[in-house]
Amino acid sequence: MKTLKSLSVTLTLALAGSGAAAQEKVMVGEPGWPGAKIMASIIGTVIETRLGVEAGYAPGTNAVIFASMDGGRGDIDVHPDVWLPNQSSFTEEYVDEKGTVSLSSGSYEGRAGVCVPTYMAEEHNIKSIYDLATPDAQKLFDTDGDGMGEIWVGSPGAASKNTFMVRVRDYGIEPFLTPTIEDETIFFARLKDLIAERKGAAFYCYTPHYVHALYDTTMLEEPEHNPDTYVMVQPNEDADWYAKSNVDSGEIVKSVTVAYSNSLNERSPAVASFLANIDMDAEELSKLTYAVVVEGGEISAVAEKWVAENGEMVDGWLGLK
Repeated sequence: MKTLKSLSVTLTLALAGSGAAAQEKVMVGEPGWPGAKIMASIIGTVIETRLGVEAGYAPGTNAVIFASMDGGRGDIDVHPDVWLPNQSSFTEEYVDEKGTVSLSSGSYEGRAGVCVPTYMAEEHNIKSIYDLATPDAQKLFDTDGDGMGEIWVGSPGAASKNTFMVRVRDYGIEPFLTPTIEDETIFFARLKDLIAERKGAAFYCYTPHYVHALYDTTMLEEPEHNPDTYVMVQPNEDADWYAKSNVDSGEIVKSVTVAYSNSLNERSPAVASFLANIDMDAEELSKLTYAVVVEGGEISAVAEKWVAENGEMVDGWLGLK
């Protein structure tokens, strides 16, 4: 049976390659964060080099990409990096209710919290989230001399930024550390200087991410996630989201997956089958973000090299093993 299945899949891929001209171009969405852009390039590379179908890329926010996948017109067919439950408002609408979008069967694990450089944990005993809600922390994390400490909660437009704004309030940190919002690249450029001078830095962090390979960081301890009291309302759900939200326990472990328009089942079934089987490894993606963001590699070149060197994993995605 396994041999027959392999022959069948091989024939499907061969037909996909030989009939590429008859298949529509597949558009892969490109959200703004590095991991998503890398995953988009990996997906596009596999579509072109292994399936013989033309791939294109379209930058967009989560809302734009999901709405485009829902439309099924080919404007954007794929979201390469869906974080759940962060983006659950989109998956509930388009996957569960409308049934116009599907998620890949595989996923990798993501964790989010507040990090500090490890020297802050070891030299100043900053190990718990509550250690930021003190007058000592107010002094340790004051980097601009205004008498208040700072804590970076994320980039503009990110759903996680809203969650961490509420977290800073509900953990009692806000009287001591001011939440700041700025683009990730700008903040991490400043973080480099703060770490070089061994100054205080508290910031939203998640895995997989290159920062953990670049610097020695510690994710602060938090109470275990409590679904009974953890209530996060996003701005697209309610204009009064901030007042109606409550975050006083840790994040649940995230599941990160790929979403694709169900229109691909008819327009390009080989691509749809591939997307349904993607199962990326978090450690691999962390290495790739390091290669791009820290070492300066071009995303497309890094993605092409990874696909060429990881044929066995890609074969699994294509149903060849």
